[in-house]
Amino acid sequence: MPEVTEPYVPGTPCWVDLVIPDQREALDFYRDLFGWQGEPGPPETGGYAVCTLNGRAVAGIMTSMAQEGGSKPPPAWTTYLAVTDTDAAVRKVREHGGTPLMDPTDVLALGRMAVVADSTGAVFGLWQAGEFIGAQVVNEPGSVVWNELNTADPEAAATFYEETVGLTATTMKEAPGYFALKTGDQPVGGMQSLEKSPPGSPSHWLTYFNVDDTDSTVDALTRAGGNVLKPPFDMVAGRMAVVQDPQGAVFALITPVPMSSGG
Repeated sequence: MPEVTEPYVPGTPCWVDLVIPDQREALDFYRDLFGWQGEPGPPETGGYAVCTLNGRAVAGIMTSMAQEGGSKPPPAWTTYLAVTDTDAAVRKVREHGGTPLMDPTDVLALGRMAVVADSTGAVFGLWQAGEFIGAQVVNEPGSVVWNELNTADPEAAATFYEETVGLTATTMKEAPGYFALKTGDQPVGGMQSLEKSPPGSPSHWLTYFNVDDTDSTVDALTRAGGNVLKPPFDMVAGRMAVVQDPQGAVFALITPVPMSSGG
């Protein structure tokens, strides 16, 4: 079982969480879809729920809070990249054309986080581990298997992520137009242009969850009120689909081909 016990290498996607209007509904939905267990957390963490899969942390779900002007952010999954110093990373983000959206904040003794947008507008988080390294299980059914940047400008994004978090982009021979994002020689994520995204899509990170059977999971999702954006199809890494949960948060499902690598 792919259990994670060591801190993530800087630049590696280490956590995902969902900001959603109805936390209770989302907890129930993902419990039924992926087998997660989770309950609203204590007031000092804003009720943040750390969901577990077989007792190991897999993802977070929190209630969206009103922003300035009273509006709430749209339902969305956020990918967090591991860093050794959140404050220094936020300074680099600003220096290289990104935008800090949530200033560095301590989360009890668990770690220090921030939320930023890259130079092409894609939102992601930064996580400096304290007592909590991030996801304790990845790459198995019900957990994150891949994180992908879909960007309006791959060249600019490649420069941004190399300069800010040390990720390097290399072309993938088996997937023309697709880039692997690497820490050293290890692929930990992917990147592509917005050509395959719906017209008008902004730059964004997409979270992929591993499932045993993409088609049956899509069927279960639609029965539970979710929406299918891209029906199941076969591609180089496996059989995937792009979907929305009942409140509108977008994510991908994939049944990986044997021996595929994930981030």
